[in-house]
Amino acid sequence: MTGTLVLAGTPIGDIADAPPRLVKELETADVIAAEDTRRLRRLTQALGVTPGGRVLSYFEGNESARTPELVEELAGGARVLLVTDAGMPSVSDPGYRLVAAAVEKDIRVTAVPGPSAVLTALALSGLPVDRFCFEGFLPRKAGERLSRLREVEGERRTLVYFEAPHRLDDTLAAMAEVFGAERRAAVCRELTKTYEEVRRGPLAELASWAAEGVRGEITVVVEGAPETGPEELDAAELVRRVRVREEAGERRKEAIAAVAVEAGLPKRVVFDAVVAAKRSAG
Repeated sequence: MTGTLVLAGTPIGDIADAPPRLVKELETADVIAAEDTRRLRRLTQALGVTPGGRVLSYFEGNESARTPELVEELAGGARVLLVTDAGMPSVSDPGYRLVAAAVEKDIRVTAVPGPSAVLTALALSGLPVDRFCFEGFLPRKAGERLSRLREVEGERRTLVYFEAPHRLDDTLAAMAEVFGAERRAAVCRELTKTYEEVRRGPLAELASWAAEGVRGEITVVVEGAPETGPEELDAAELVRRVRVREEAGERRKEAIAAVAVEAGLPKRVVFDAVVAAKRSAG
């Protein structure tokens, strides 16, 4: 018989949030694959549990090389427990490759549900939660970041992102540029920890706040795009959308055509708006 791969959620802050089943899995697993073995040691000490199986590292740097080894363990009947530094494995953390490899070999995969920064931030944001999409981390380079944001400019579902604290101000400024300065958002910092903070407001306001410096683990929740018809997009908004696309690397002709499609307008209308704006600026 083949073994079982267990994905276990770990606390994102407060150790008391550890799922009760996590203790049992730590005690009984044949192999524990941990994103950071040192953090795993701190976790087991805090929970008062002694790992019953072999502990090995499984992180971004060795994920590709170590996956076949773990699949071999599973094929031989082992119960393999996968834990990451915080939250659920494979959600912006190591795990996807192993799950995919296990599924391909018809090996059972199950989970110990646990804390999730995505769902916690979404619930605390005060924004619509009936429909949402998780976008993970945005690219570090400004042009690539704008392009990625532009892809979801018209997305009506609530958007959830992870971001590093030192890039938060640039990311919020880019969001304000692409989504609009008044689009509502929430910055959730240090969730479930001592200095937990949820800052809500328009994107431009949040960008100004973040420019002063922010620390900690960050999750950003952004309101989805409002339902708009062609008549609601004035010339200034059409020009802004073309400018965003140009700054992301598109040629003006392509940007105008794309904005026209988005707005449901003839290309000539968007072109004339761009020309008029150029004349008034000059």
